Amino acid sequence: MNTTNRVLGDRAATTLRALSDDYDTLARLERGRPDTETLLARGRELREELLDRHASTIYHDITDGLTTSVRLAELLRVAAGRFPGLVPSAAALTREHARNRRDKLGIEVDQGILVAHLLADPVTGEHLMDAMTLPHPRATAALDRLRRTGSADLGPVRVDRAGRVGHVTLQNLQALNAEDAATTEALEIAVDVVLLDDEIDIGVLRGARMTHPRWAGRRVFGSGINLTRLHDGGIPLVEFFLERELGVVSKIQRGHPLGARGSTGPRREKPWIAAVDSFAIGGACQFLLVVDHVIAEADAYFSLPATREGIVPGCGGGRLARAIGEQRAKRVVFFGDRIPAATSDGRRLAGEVVAAEDMAERIDAAAAHLTLAGMQSVRANRRALRLATEPLATFRQVMSAYARDQAYCADDPALVTNLERVWPAARRPA
Repeated sequence: MNTTNRVLGDRAATTLRALSDDYDTLARLERGRPDTETLLARGRELREELLDRHASTIYHDITDGLTTSVRLAELLRVAAGRFPGLVPSAAALTREHARNRRDKLGIEVDQGILVAHLLADPVTGEHLMDAMTLPHPRATAALDRLRRTGSADLGPVRVDRAGRVGHVTLQNLQALNAEDAATTEALEIAVDVVLLDDEIDIGVLRGARMTHPRWAGRRVFGSGINLTRLHDGGIPLVEFFLERELGVVSKIQRGHPLGARGSTGPRREKPWIAAVDSFAIGGACQFLLVVDHVIAEADAYFSLPATREGIVPGCGGGRLARAIGEQRAKRVVFFGDRIPAATSDGRRLAGEVVAAEDMAERIDAAAAHLTLAGMQSVRANRRALRLATEPLATFRQVMSAYARDQAYCADDPALVTNLERVWPAARRPA
C-alpha cells in the first residue's frame, strides 16, 4: 500500500492518480486550448473537494504530527513526492518557471489551493505560520559573519551593526531595489540576523545610494516587485508571493516564535524603523505598514498600485486601510494614487517627515528614543498594539484567502495585458 492509500484512503488515492495523469497530459498541451482549460478547471475543482476532507491529515503526515517545522516551499516539495497529483512536482515547476508568463500552464494555482486550505485550519495554519517565522536555514552563517566583522553582505541586502542598532541596507542598485525571490530571501536572512544578534536592540531598514542612471547617487527605499521578471514569468508564487508574506514581512511584524506556540506566547522580536528616501512603491510600501516608526524625507512618496499590476498587495490593502481609511486606501490600490510624504495622508504613514539632509540624524535620534524606556517595555507595547489591530487569527484568515487569490491573479491573462500597458518594453531593463 502506497503513502496516499495509507494516509488518505482508497477514494482519495484514486482521485490523485487521475490528477497525476492530468499533469502528464498538461505537459504536452499548450495554454489556451479548450482541452487544456478543461483539464485545469477539472483538476482545481477536484483538489478543492479533496482538500476539504484531507488537508489537515496531509499536513499532519508531512510534519510528523506537528512535531516538525517545515518551510512552505519544502512542504510543497514533500507533498508533491508523497501525494503525487496533489501539487506539481519539482520537475513540472522547473518547466513552468521557464515559460513566459503568457504561456504558463497555471499549475502553480494548485499550490495556492493547498496553502489556502492549510491556512484556513486554525491548527495547521498556525503551525505553518510559526514554521515560516523560524530563522532561515542560512541565517546562522550570516550571523557568524556579523559577529566576527560587524557586517554581513548578502548581495542585494547587507547588515551592519552600529552600537545597539542593526542597519539593514537594501542594495539592489541597478533595479532601484525592485524585489524578486532572491532579494526577498536575502532580506529575510538579514532580518533574522538582526533578531538573533543579542548585541542589537533595534533594526533600521533603508535603501542604499543607487547606480541606476536616472537615480545615480540618490538613496531609494524600494520600487516594489520587479515588473520585468513578473512579465517574463520569473516571479514564483510560493518562493516570492507567499513566503514573502509569511516570512520576512511577518518576522518584522511578529519576530521569531519561542517555546510554546500561539499568538500570546513568547517571541523574539525587536522594534523596526523604516527610513524612506525618494519613494516606497508596492512591496516597499508594505514594509512601512508593519514597522514601528517611519521616517521619510519631505520629497518622498508612497504607493501601492496593485490593481495596475494585476496582483494582490499581500496583506497591505487592509493594513493601509487601517492607516489612512478605507476609501482613501481604495484610491491607492485600485487607481494607483500616490501619497506624498508631506501630506496629511503621508503623515499617517510616516511618523516623521524631514529634510533629506536630516535623515541620518533623525534615524539615530529615533533609535535612541526607543531604547529609553527599556526594550522589555517596547516589546510589550508593540505586542499589545499588534494583538489589538491584527490578531493572529485575522492574519491567518487573510493569508488563506490571499494564497488562492494571488495564485489566480498570477494565472489571469489580464496580468500580462496590464503589465504591457503600464510597463512597456521600452521601459524594461535589457
